Amino acid sequence: MSRNETPIDPARHGWRPVKDDGFIGLVGPIYTRKREAGADYAFRAEAKHANLRNVVQGGMLMTFADRALGRAAWGAAGDKPVATIQFDMQFVTAADLGAFVELRPEVVRKTASLVFMRGDLTVGSRVVATATGIWKILR
Repeated sequence: MSRNETPIDPARHGWRPVKDDGFIGLVGPIYTRKREAGADYAFRAEAKHANLRNVVQGGMLMTFADRALGRAAWGAAGDKPVATIQFDMQFVTAADLGAFVELRPEVVRKTASLVFMRGDLTVGSRVVATATGIWKILR
């Protein structure tokens, strides 16, 4: 967490943990908060997310973004399963340990077989990374 940020109590701000017993269960928890047009996602950066410079490992940011955008793509596909077929991330600045990292998924376009997604990973008002990807709608 950067020096000027106050810790966020997820439950107090409407965040609920996402039940996910697979890989995300090992690196999470990830939180979600419903909004009128979908849901936002977040996680608190813990010591287990640290890289050698003692900030959040880029792979954790990528894992988080892939899961958040993928869940949103699943919903955009009418609750049909989807699979990531392309994923890109640009790292803007470091996310400190203790930070509450949020992502608001945005559907860029949906076709009969693909969902194009994007989102900014933010800590407060500061963008730490941007992610874009394409998800294949499975039948």
